[in-house]
Amino acid sequence: MRFALLSRLPYRRVLAWQELLQEALGSVEVLLGPPHADPDPAERAAVEVLFVADPAPGSFAGWPGLRFVQSLWAGVDGLLADPSLPQDLALARMKDPAFADEMAESVVTHVLSLHRQLHRYRAQAALRIWQPLPQPRAAERVVGVLGMGEMGGRAASALQRLGFVVLGWSRSGRPVAGVEAHAGPDGLAAMLPRVEILVNLLPLTHATRGILDRTRLALLPPGACLVNLGRGAHLVTADLLAALDEGRLDHAVLDVFDTEPLPADDPLWEHGSVTVLPHVAAVTDPRTAAPIAAANARRFLEGHEPDGLVRRELGY
Repeated sequence: MRFALLSRLPYRRVLAWQELLQEALGSVEVLLGPPHADPDPAERAAVEVLFVADPAPGSFAGWPGLRFVQSLWAGVDGLLADPSLPQDLALARMKDPAFADEMAESVVTHVLSLHRQLHRYRAQAALRIWQPLPQPRAAERVVGVLGMGEMGGRAASALQRLGFVVLGWSRSGRPVAGVEAHAGPDGLAAMLPRVEILVNLLPLTHATRGILDRTRLALLPPGACLVNLGRGAHLVTADLLAALDEGRLDHAVLDVFDTEPLPADDPLWEHGSVTVLPHVAAVTDPRTAAPIAAANARRFLEGHEPDGLVRRELGY
């Protein structure tokens, strides 16, 4: 039984992952694969499990004994789009409570910043304007969270504990204590007109690609704000810019983009109503994630369903 690690991360970061995975797996060796190493055919044939973090397209070819792929990232849309990934191969996404807590921390940070109107005070300060603004209470502010999985559920709960009115939307209408649940297209259409700050934490699937388009952004009340921490492809950027330029939306915090890094000539950089962040809402920590990944791989090899098993018909 062999394991291998595929990643385009810098070599030192890959070595750190390898060391922690080896430590968690005990005596079982974790090979490095391309681009950092190229195991010989005999070594490749013995590999049953691949740990992957942003592998190069086509990476799943040439592993004849492969049975299981464990993503070291929470998102798997890039992996599912790779034609070299066999359709019948078991794939699991990373489910790390520490990662979910970090994402919830980012959500709270951005929602509080918008709620306390820091974007408006920054704009005033640039013009040397000293002008206190009327400030609603958290209990008077409605926040909507798209995606009520582990990350969305924790974020929604954190916002609810701060006193915000929190509405959650998901495919299934997953309940979270203290959060008003909505599901399906009708539920989304009913929820959006009430939402003053909208947070996107959805997985990227065929059903959610482009979900934040002109039609749905127009359902938000005038002056609403958007926080996109999901994927860049969830958002139709031209429709967002039109809504901001027309004054229908107040501000957008964007941490993810169609092209990353965001090109230097992209108009989002200089738009006064957009905060650009370099995909930093939550970063997988190998110190917590490596033991989880190793335990999940062993779980699969022992004949049990792994945690975070991807359902391809759903896209996550």
